[in-house]
Amino acid sequence: MAISAWTLLVALIAGRVGLGAIVQAQVPGPRTRYEPNWASLDQRPLPQWYDDAKVGIFLHYGVYSVPSFGSEWFWTNWINLRNPDYIRFMQRNYRPDFTYQEFAEQFTAELFNATQWALLFKDSGARYSQTYIHLSYIFIQSLGLYFICRYVVLTSKHHDGFTLWPSKSSFGWNSVDVGPKRDIIKELASAVRSVSDLKFGLYYSLFEWFNRMWTDDKLHLLLQQHYVDRKVRPEQMELVQQYLPDVIWSDGDWEAPAKYWRSEEFIAWLYNDSPVRDTVVTNDRWGFGTACQHGDFYNCADRFNPGVLQAHKWENAFTLDRSSWGQRFDVSLKDFMTSKEVIKEIVTTVSCNGNVLINVGPTKYGTILPIFEERLRDMGRWLKINGEGIYGSKPWIYQNDTLTPNVWYTRSKDASNGNITVFAFVLEYPYDTNELDIYPLGRDIHIYNNVMLTGIEMDSGGETLNEETTKVVMLGMEDTKIQWTSDHNRLHIVFPPKNRIDKRGLDYVWTFKITIK
Repeated sequence: MAISAWTLLVALIAGRVGLGAIVQAQVPGPRTRYEPNWASLDQRPLPQWYDDAKVGIFLHYGVYSVPSFGSEWFWTNWINLRNPDYIRFMQRNYRPDFTYQEFAEQFTAELFNATQWALLFKDSGARYSQTYIHLSYIFIQSLGLYFICRYVVLTSKHHDGFTLWPSKSSFGWNSVDVGPKRDIIKELASAVRSVSDLKFGLYYSLFEWFNRMWTDDKLHLLLQQHYVDRKVRPEQMELVQQYLPDVIWSDGDWEAPAKYWRSEEFIAWLYNDSPVRDTVVTNDRWGFGTACQHGDFYNCADRFNPGVLQAHKWENAFTLDRSSWGQRFDVSLKDFMTSKEVIKEIVTTVSCNGNVLINVGPTKYGTILPIFEERLRDMGRWLKINGEGIYGSKPWIYQNDTLTPNVWYTRSKDASNGNITVFAFVLEYPYDTNELDIYPLGRDIHIYNNVMLTGIEMDSGGETLNEETTKVVMLGMEDTKIQWTSDHNRLHIVFPPKNRIDKRGLDYVWTFKITIK
């Protein structure tokens, strides 16, 4: 006898994020206070907004945008590493006694318009609350209320020490004292919050290549913490209290342990007493040995994409320019990711419980190059159609199809009506046949975040998926009936005519929404 409905047992509210956050929100009582040690800090539930967000924009902007050569590591590659390419670049373009500090005077940002940037980072001028991604998706999509991304992270200070705000600990080496003569962070934070519901975050480099207090601490074998006491901690507190970032993206940590940076102490203050204690999230770069070990989400490494499910929330920070985080002109077209590659990176990351943080390097003038804008707008158009399977989604039992290549899966978070919704992302179009076999269902038991997910119990007496229990829709073609058949766990799908798909603007990756009662 065939099963008449799902026997799939899925605990939908569970894991590190969901249940803990709900219980904490519903049960009155004293606020949890965290001790300044990893054992305590690692117990904090991840704020739900970050898990739902999925897509963020990273901005590397600073004095290194002036030479626009090589990478944002220009200063140390030129002076410390004596890289021949950088030396030749300087010899050909600048006088012999030119210093890196003089680039700051040319960091003019005269065309910087924070509102234009903020408008680019969303898909329309309308607002909506992230809380209603799934419950009101159809209504939201019909109004065009869709953002390209859900959060923006700006470099407040990179390894050269130049700050994009008037730091009290960086006199003469900040964007108000020299160069733009503007508080870049203040302008962008205000614009993002004024024209969108995007979250605003800040990147902060712990170390500085040529800061004398830092180099002196290293000469003393890090047994003194003058640099941390007089530079790092005052600036960290200043950034949080003045600009209220929802993301603290730490970097430049690898030359010293977390104890030197007093990272646990700072994070405990963030979680317990800071003005952003309820919403802030942090990454894992807080001293050597902390990567992939501690933090609200793990970066592990630049461009980290393991391709398999990760139990802890993680983030894939990658660059549209394949080699550099900062803007540069020594590039050709092949150095940039294509729009299809960007969307593939989004799908494969989200399927494995990750977020993407997509980096753009603005020019010294304060503009974003057209090729970057094109990639972001292509991504935005795709997300407007297919975002239902991305935003607020959860990993499915299988992240990718092991029998049919280039098919990845997510599932809907909301299943209060008893239905299960699986999204199948097809990365390569079946041009030869216009048909595809996919295998979203399985028998095996899986453990994810201490939640048991069991596969379908197959029986030879009938079909697991049938027209009474299953509905298949192609996102962007909701008014077109999709032809499909099934054979146990195999789902055979016939795509609509390709000319009709193209007319709807469906490109790069194609998504099927499979709803089972």
